[in-house]
Amino acid sequence: MKKALQGVFALAVVLLLAGCNQLTSYTISEQDINQALQKRNNYEKEIGVNGLVNAHIVLTELSSQIGREEPNKVTLMGNAKVNVTSLFGPQQAEMALKMKAQPVFDREKGAIFLRDLELVDTTVQPEKMQTVLKALTPYLNESLKSWFNQNPAYVLSSDRSKAESLAKKFAKGLEVKPGEMVIPFTE
Repeated sequence: MKKALQGVFALAVVLLLAGCNQLTSYTISEQDINQALQKRNNYEKEIGVNGLVNAHIVLTELSSQIGREEPNKVTLMGNAKVNVTSLFGPQQAEMALKMKAQPVFDREKGAIFLRDLELVDTTVQPEKMQTVLKALTPYLNESLKSWFNQNPAYVLSSDRSKAESLAKKFAKGLEVKPGEMVIPFTE
């Protein structure tokens, strides 16, 4: 009974605020997403073709641009430290990565996921490693796509603010605007 009363009260508050047009959505800035990516980024994988070439990859310095390059998409940039073991022995390289993904709000988890991630550009240093890492790029793309499909870029919390708590309870989707993501409370 107590939960039902709390739910009715919260709904009344949202409807009152929506009626006043003061708080009908919650906005998550690019900076908020970037801070969350830095905290939650723990991508570290082994990829490759057994017996030929294997690579241990650690993703670092991940940042986002929301809706700036392409509407409704997030562009991610990051660096990858790569330790390669191949028939030619161990080698090291660094990759600058550029990826695009579709942000999706999972209401049940109260989280924003970056789905259908696609690796769109890579730069390799030293250049002599370009050929080896180009061969691994499809494996890296699939691995990153799978990781971001399973790991949220941002999780709403009831503890950070009342507005974010309301967003977690009453979110009706996700809108991508240049530099921010907006979670509306009404349809």
